[in-house]
Amino acid sequence: MPACRCLVSMTLASLLLVACDNGATSLSAGAPADSAQQEVSEQLQGTWLREYAEGGFRVRRILVLEPDSRFSERVRITDTAGVVTEHRHEGTWLYDGTNLKRKYTSMDGRPPSRLNLPFAAFELKFESRNEFVGIDNVHKNQVRYRRVQPETVI
Repeated sequence: MPACRCLVSMTLASLLLVACDNGATSLSAGAPADSAQQEVSEQLQGTWLREYAEGGFRVRRILVLEPDSRFSERVRITDTAGVVTEHRHEGTWLYDGTNLKRKYTSMDGRPPSRLNLPFAAFELKFESRNEFVGIDNVHKNQVRYRRVQPETVI
């Protein structure tokens, strides 16, 4: 009888281990998505340029996404008369698996109004490793950034 109990105990232990292993597999099913999200977050780190013209104004934006989830943005706007205005903004950023989200904490050296906290969210589509399109689903516009060297100036 003791040998039979031992065999039953070993069989139950084996079944338990298989069940635990299957449970671990199903729990880690999110790992590839998490891994892909982490890869995109790492790919986003660096210096990005966006240039466009709108309403007679030429705009040049340099966006720097730091590994510590901070960002800085320098903006240069040139009007039709050639007058240049520059801005510098800072804040925090994250990639949630679909969207690049930025929360502004400083605009031209001052904290933004609490009543109107600036926040930008763009659904990302990578055209290449060094270029992405951001889709603003709220305002229905599209932006394009390309990777540039860190020393790029506005």
